Amino acid sequence: MHGYALGEARHSGERDCSANGGKINSRRRQDEETNLKRLGVWTVALATLAGAGAWAADLHAAGATFPAPIYQKWFQEYKRQHASVQVNYQSIGSGGGIRQLTAGTVDFGASDAPMTDSQMAEIKGFQVLHFPTVMGAVVPTYNIPGVSQELKFSGETLAGIYLGKITRWNDGSIAKENPGVKLPGAGIIVTHRSDGSGTTFVWSDYLSKVSPEWKSKVGANTSLNWPVGLGAKGNEGVAGLVKQTPNSIGYVELIYAVQNKMGYGLVKNAEGIFVKADLAGVTAAAAGAAKSMPADFRVSITDAPGKTSYPISTFTWLLIPDRISDAAKREDLKAFLKWMLSDGQGYCAGLSYAPLPHQVVAKEMKQIERIQ
Repeated sequence: MHGYALGEARHSGERDCSANGGKINSRRRQDEETNLKRLGVWTVALATLAGAGAWAADLHAAGATFPAPIYQKWFQEYKRQHASVQVNYQSIGSGGGIRQLTAGTVDFGASDAPMTDSQMAEIKGFQVLHFPTVMGAVVPTYNIPGVSQELKFSGETLAGIYLGKITRWNDGSIAKENPGVKLPGAGIIVTHRSDGSGTTFVWSDYLSKVSPEWKSKVGANTSLNWPVGLGAKGNEGVAGLVKQTPNSIGYVELIYAVQNKMGYGLVKNAEGIFVKADLAGVTAAAAGAAKSMPADFRVSITDAPGKTSYPISTFTWLLIPDRISDAAKREDLKAFLKWMLSDGQGYCAGLSYAPLPHQVVAKEMKQIERIQ
C-alpha cells in the first residue's frame, strides 16, 4: 500500500513540477518524506511485535492427573515470576498424554508410568527424555458407613478385592488385618480408573509384585481388563465416585484423598509393616532408587524395602522431546525445568508430594542440556 502511494506521489510530482514549477514539487517531496517516516514507524512496530511474539510462545502439555495439583501450582507460580511464559496443561491421564506427545499435538507430555520401549519407538523425529518431577503415593480409599477407623490392607487382600474374590467388607481376610473393627456384611463396590492412567499402572505394578495371581491374570499397565468394578475418569473421578457411593473402595493419589477428606488405608510393606502414606514413607521408598537411578530415569519404586517405606510410592515424569525446533519454546522449557528442579521443589510438601532426592536432581540438571 505504501509503495503504491509513494510511486503515485512521484509521478504526480513530476507532472506538477513541469506544469506549475518548484513550489508544488517541493510539497510533493514533503509528502514523500512523511510517507517514508510512517513506513519506518510501521516497520519498527511490526519488528517489535514479531520479536515479542517469538519469545512469548505458549507451551502446551497434557497427561497425568496424579501430579496435576502440583503442576497447576508450578505453572501459576512460574507465570507470576515470568509473565511471558504460559503453560497450558490438560489433565487427561498418562495414556492420553503419551498419545498426544506421539501425535505431535503437544509440546511435552506427563505420565505416572515411564514409557515403554515400544511406545518410544513409535515417536518419529525426536527421542523422549524422562524427567522425574516429584514423588507421590497411591492409596486405597473407601467409604464404609459406620466405620471411622483407619483400615489396614495387605497387598494380597487388595488383589483379592480387585480380582472379585473378596466381595464383602466382613470377609475373613479383611477382618484378620483389622482386629477390633466392626465391619459390615455389605458387598464391596469396587471402583477403578476408566481412562489410560499412570495411577492405574502404579497400583497394578504393586499388585503384580505381591500377588502372583494378579500378575498372571491382570498384570501391570496403564489400562487393564478389569475383572470387576465401576470405572471413572481421572483421580478426581474415582475420588468423587467413592465419596458418593457407600461401601465402595478405590485407589487415588494421596492428595485427592486429603483434599476430599476421605479415609484411606494403611498398606503392608515389604517388611510386613502396615504403613500409612505420608511424605516420609514415600521418601524412604525412593532412597534406594536414588542411589542406583538408571540413566534414563525409568524406574519403579513400588514394594520397596525398608521398615518405613510406603509400598505404593512412585516418581512421576515429564516427557520432554530432546529436539525442539522452536527456539523460543526450547529455551522457555529448559528454563522452566531448571526452576522446577530447584525453587519448584519447595512447593511439594504443601500439596502432599515428596520432593526429589538431591542425587536425582543433580542428574536431571545435566540431562536438560540434551534438549537441543
